Amino acid sequence: MTEPTISILPPTPLHVLEIWSNARDVAARFDIVLPPMGRSTSHEGLILIRFEPTVWLVEGDPAPLASLIGDDGALTAIGGGIARVRIAGPGWRTLLMEGGLFDAESPTFAPGCAAATIIDHVAVRLWVESEDACLAYVPASYAAGLVHFWGQALPSLAV
Repeated sequence: MTEPTISILPPTPLHVLEIWSNARDVAARFDIVLPPMGRSTSHEGLILIRFEPTVWLVEGDPAPLASLIGDDGALTAIGGGIARVRIAGPGWRTLLMEGGLFDAESPTFAPGCAAATIIDHVAVRLWVESEDACLAYVPASYAAGLVHFWGQALPSLAV
């Protein structure tokens, strides 16, 4: 079996979008349908991933959203505190099961799906980028340690 690759990606703008009022009404201002829990959507260069009931992770330049939120929410930059780690190739699902509490091998965890979980005692947000890859959003201070943990786990994947 070919082992998955683990790569820390270059920084990109990351923001948290919080909507405190009726999300449907606020989303109508954005001219997009905000994704439901555990799902994502793309719109004009943005990826919006919903991990919590009133919180979305926004990857990309959120300038178009900022003026539309008004007093109904907040847009907070978090890119400096989060590392994006791509796990790609055969076995990415099995690797995420090492030290994890989430069933990454479930067929329902498909492209566009998202989950918040703990892996090796670290809070991680997962987003299935494609059939062959998943992005893990990891606190920057733990990224090197978690990548090392996954690297150490790779030999256990080969059976």
